[in-house]
Amino acid sequence: MHLLVVDDDSGLRVGFVVSKAVGNAVARNRVKRRLRHLAREHLRSLPGSAVLVVRALPAAAQASSADLEADLVRCLGRVSA
Repeated sequence: MHLLVVDDDSGLRVGFVVSKAVGNAVARNRVKRRLRHLAREHLRSLPGSAVLVVRALPAAAQASSADLEADLVRCLGRVSA
């Protein structure tokens, strides 16, 4: 996960990187949907004008929602500190 705080008023932008190592197109899209849903709840803690890039590792395809959320919260805490 990477966070870039920008000085303009472009708002918060989030991007997801899910490579073919995660699985086929169905698995990659499922991981993106799950991460997008989980990220919506935790984005209020970030600055208003920033770019956040979330990279999913291959284990994300088999991870439970609780595990994905725990990893997401841990990484958000690390990049926002």
